[in-house]
Amino acid sequence: MYKSVLTGREKEIFNLLIKNKTTKEIAEKLGISEKTVRNHISNTMQKLGVKGRAGAVVELIKLNEISL
Repeated sequence: MYKSVLTGREKEIFNLLIKNKTTKEIAEKLGISEKTVRNHISNTMQKLGVKGRAGAVVELIKLNEISL
């Protein structure tokens, strides 16, 4: 069975990111701080070995973690 690269929260955040939501909008929607949102994004980029949010999105789509 395939194990997801992302935690549930990371997946939520990236699904909102690809809907063009800002860090602030994501934080408000999920009831967490903007810093926590940025930390989740940074952790995901580190896991994937990519630089930048766009690179993370591309990799996550390739891995079928998220879809447009």
